[in-house]
Amino acid sequence: MRKIVILDAYVACSGGLSWKELEEYGEVIIYDRTAPEDVYDRCKGAFAVFTNKVVLTAEIIGKLPDLKYIGVLATGYNNVDIQAANSRGITVCNVPAYSTESVVQTVFAHLLNIYVNAEAHSQSVKAGDWSACKDFSYLLAPTEELYAKRIGIYGLGNIGKRVAEIAHAFGMTVTALTSKSQSKLPEYITKVSKEDFFSKSDIISLNAPLTADNKNFICEETLSLMKPETVLINTARGGLIDETALDKALRERKIFAAGLDVLCKEPPEATNPLLTNPYCRITPHIAWQSTTARKRLIHISAQNLKYFIEGNPQNVVK
Repeated sequence: MRKIVILDAYVACSGGLSWKELEEYGEVIIYDRTAPEDVYDRCKGAFAVFTNKVVLTAEIIGKLPDLKYIGVLATGYNNVDIQAANSRGITVCNVPAYSTESVVQTVFAHLLNIYVNAEAHSQSVKAGDWSACKDFSYLLAPTEELYAKRIGIYGLGNIGKRVAEIAHAFGMTVTALTSKSQSKLPEYITKVSKEDFFSKSDIISLNAPLTADNKNFICEETLSLMKPETVLINTARGGLIDETALDKALRERKIFAAGLDVLCKEPPEATNPLLTNPYCRITPHIAWQSTTARKRLIHISAQNLKYFIEGNPQNVVK
């Protein structure tokens, strides 16, 4: 029977979700979490290995002669040495676009949280502040409208395009920093220069994958171009932002606020200054984690293995 190993199953299947669909294809061994020093021993003899964030290095891959398939339980696959896998004839498959709607709604959850402060007002009411108020209404801080705001989107893949679509529905002016030509974009998206992108956007949404070329895309230089009213949203990858520079810009009020679902190191060090920054809202990498999205992830992952076994692999990474 084929040995199928899941190295870090907990986050994807928490809340009662199941990997039962994989059991049709072999003996499934599930680990909630796997430390780096345990990866090789747990993968030994496996026909297929599934990983979300556990790193599969060239060294480990080279010591696994029985391994024929690596399933990445995510869209991003920078945790797997693809070249090493390909050189050994190991097929690597990921799960693209499974969480688009979930990530996009988190973009706007952060944005609305910053502009409306709904939860802070709710907690204030529960604390008795409204009952003690002399007026019929009060504000903890000024609120704002999304309507007519200018949003700049970096990364026009599935997620970025959907962010643009919803921003347009809110009545926002949508611009993008993109390599795509204007003729290839919907009429409501305007391609802009890098300088205009940073200097004229009221909101900047990061929706691009992390590459060697865009690490620290948000840095002291680009932050200095932004308006004091700018709101920065990142639901993509933490490495797109120089966190020290962002912390400084926020505390010095060079930009208005940031909403982050990702950080450079996850989980973060307790000393990360953004954790105590009053102008930064942070969620713990939850944008992809809706129950619907995770069910989709598990199903597509099982289907990817099925198609590979049948000789017709899908979503192959090369």
